[in-house]
Amino acid sequence: MSQLQKNPECAADQGQTREKTHSQIAAVCRDVEEPCTSSHLMASSLKGQTGEGTQVSRDVEEPCHSSYSLMASNQNDPADETPSTSGGLQSPCDSLRKSGVDLSNQEQGSPVNPPCQPANMNVPVMSIDSKVDFLVNYMLYKYQMKEMMSKTDILRLIVREDENRFHEILMRSAERMEMVFGLGVKEVDPVNHVYALFIKLGLTYDGMRSDEYSFPKTGLLIIILGVVFLKGNRATEEEIWEALNPMGIYAGVNNFIFGEPRQLITNEFVKEQYLVYQPVADSDPVQYEYVWGPRARAETSKMKVLEFVAKVYGTHPATFQSQYQEALIEKEERALALILDSAGLSSRSRASSSAMGCSFPRM
Repeated sequence: MSQLQKNPECAADQGQTREKTHSQIAAVCRDVEEPCTSSHLMASSLKGQTGEGTQVSRDVEEPCHSSYSLMASNQNDPADETPSTSGGLQSPCDSLRKSGVDLSNQEQGSPVNPPCQPANMNVPVMSIDSKVDFLVNYMLYKYQMKEMMSKTDILRLIVREDENRFHEILMRSAERMEMVFGLGVKEVDPVNHVYALFIKLGLTYDGMRSDEYSFPKTGLLIIILGVVFLKGNRATEEEIWEALNPMGIYAGVNNFIFGEPRQLITNEFVKEQYLVYQPVADSDPVQYEYVWGPRARAETSKMKVLEFVAKVYGTHPATFQSQYQEALIEKEERALALILDSAGLSSRSRASSSAMGCSFPRM
């Protein structure tokens, strides 16, 4: 029995976290013309992909305004909440359940404009949610420009009078960048407080083209790798779309962030060798499935992907008992292979040195 099944109250809390998380991602990914509901969450899509899936309590479905897109917050300022500072960047579930993402004023193919607020200008006071939205916009712009960010600039341009809540605004923005775009935020200069954006889980692909503006695609790639792993290291096309549809991602329907998803998955992700698209053995009529490609196996690990999925669920990776054991075995095998490889290099190096020494005449 899983940990969540042993603790119904914990399962209910985590179910609510998953639902809220997924609704925000659905709002980010959905074309503005499509309806959306608050009950559709990424984790509920993943629910059922594993035998150790947990009960998910569903919220009442609510309509979503068409203007709610990539960085718009639809919640009030949580002034009475104090963000957790333990463990660095906190779980993405917290920020995503508080606010969505809005680039509704940005047309696809146009760059994200950086915040620009002259100090001598009377600007309206923004809520904390709005400042999180603004900072995500700013981070996307900086990532596109391959530039780092300083705390000084973030305070001056965005946080302004809410300096005492800088950490909360930064953490919530960083969490959303991780969950939606697959990007992490790291402080690379603790003295001058300079931050850089990097691709999560050791991956080296973001799907952005140099000749045009586009959004990072790594978040979708990680989700698909997670679904494949939870389904026993292979997932049929039907199972993939069962996970993506509740997020507002549909085959053949152009998506604001990902473009045409089927083309992105079957062409880009497969072409980049993160996924292998192959016929299901002995299927009649023939069905197709996805498995991890060689690049995914080389760059990331099952444990890293499982940890990402666990964040979506608001739980610990060990909750997924069989997948956790499988990930631990892979981790140990990789560590052993590294040790043996290092030992082999040392042995070859010593043998090479000995051979060189023997090649010289003795005096």
